[in-house]
Amino acid sequence: MQAVVIGGGVVGSLIARELTRYKIEVVLVEKSEDIGQGVTKANSAILHGGYDDPPDTLRAKLCAAGNSMFTRLSEELKFPVKRTGSLVVARGRDELPRLEKLLENGIRNGVEGLRIVEKSELKSLEPYISDEFNFALLCSSAGITEPWMVAISSSINVSENGGRIITSDEVVGGTMRNGRIEKVLLRSGRKLRADLVINAAGVFFERVASSFGVDVPSVKLRKGEYILLDKKASSLVNRIIFPLPTAEGKGRLVVPTVDGGVLLGPTSVELPGFTPEDVSTTYEGLVSVRNSGEYLIPGIDNPGWYVKSFAGLRPETDQKDFYIRKAEELENFITVGAIRSPGLTAAPAIAEYVVTRIVPETGIRLVERDDFVSSIKERERIKELSFERVSQLIDKDPAYGRIVCQCNEVSETEVIQAIRDGARTVDGVKFRTRAGFGRCQGGFCSSSIARILARELKKDLSEIRQNNERSWIVSEKVRQ
Repeated sequence: MQAVVIGGGVVGSLIARELTRYKIEVVLVEKSEDIGQGVTKANSAILHGGYDDPPDTLRAKLCAAGNSMFTRLSEELKFPVKRTGSLVVARGRDELPRLEKLLENGIRNGVEGLRIVEKSELKSLEPYISDEFNFALLCSSAGITEPWMVAISSSINVSENGGRIITSDEVVGGTMRNGRIEKVLLRSGRKLRADLVINAAGVFFERVASSFGVDVPSVKLRKGEYILLDKKASSLVNRIIFPLPTAEGKGRLVVPTVDGGVLLGPTSVELPGFTPEDVSTTYEGLVSVRNSGEYLIPGIDNPGWYVKSFAGLRPETDQKDFYIRKAEELENFITVGAIRSPGLTAAPAIAEYVVTRIVPETGIRLVERDDFVSSIKERERIKELSFERVSQLIDKDPAYGRIVCQCNEVSETEVIQAIRDGARTVDGVKFRTRAGFGRCQGGFCSSSIARILARELKKDLSEIRQNNERSWIVSEKVRQ
């Protein structure tokens, strides 16, 4: 038997990994040049507690469960998780009932480590929080991670367990017989045998379902704009800081990042029509992000700390819940769509839910393997190692001593390892190593990374791309 998982984001990659626990061949197909480059790479990177999700929704059932799975998952797949905790802040007693409602929701959803704190404790937890806030809901289980590394590490684990990863190719439909899919067709002309098809295509889940003649709820895209601040801003904030949520979402936040920076945002604007290419930022959106950050943490809106702005999309439906179902039209087609917030947090629980609860509805009975390997080897970062360990590594491999990215202290060996793990573009290396994530945003290291890619892949420099086929860097030599 063979399963085809469509979409190499955090959800699709974790589903593919979960399937490799069983005696079934697994193929993960991603249309981008690397894993985790869609919805997964542009979000708040938060592991939510689960107190905001309406009880009895799939979001509520899977968020707290997923949160509790991340510690072990991060140990197995070697991606970072920091349990910073989070605070939802309120000004006066008139807003206190809204915090109490969130507390009640959280208890019903099985969230642990929840309590309401008053101003003195709030100030001890966050000394730079605005004096306007007198109460907060503290959630100790909340945290932060690197979503793209969850997906990339999962895909590495899939490969090491015998699964196949296909990137830079797109599912365009399939051949069906007697109400079941027999083959999945790719844009390149390849055909994949398919006993099971799982559609986890992010913002494109409706388009993929339609290509198989499957009806799903209409996708609605919501855009969020962010500003990334320099690591100097981290001195002002210890935890994830939320305002009181609204009907539009959890609001514009102040969020520490795992590598020491700070995110402000996001906005939450529903896009008219289906425009998945619209990841533009706007003057109005970025001003609102700045103002909201300053409202929560006075002094954090410092123009000298701006590193970059960006926007990400998230898919949802009118039901505002995850859509995880076997198709009525096809016996062996499952859609895992509308994975809006808290989709990252819920992702490990979604993968388990799909494989153990939904796959049996297709008539497939999975048998566990006795040789599944749950862990991958640590990819060492010299920035995080002792001087003695770095010296040992340089003695074995001098390329550890050649620093490619000065901002984040990334060595040539780390870049080479990223390429061996599957990076084929400058951004592929960037997301796997953090080379280019620093203050200069790749201004000094991108050319070196491109040359290493060309050398290791045995390509001409003109063939190396930033992130997709259209994003060329150099076209030709101007002199010999």
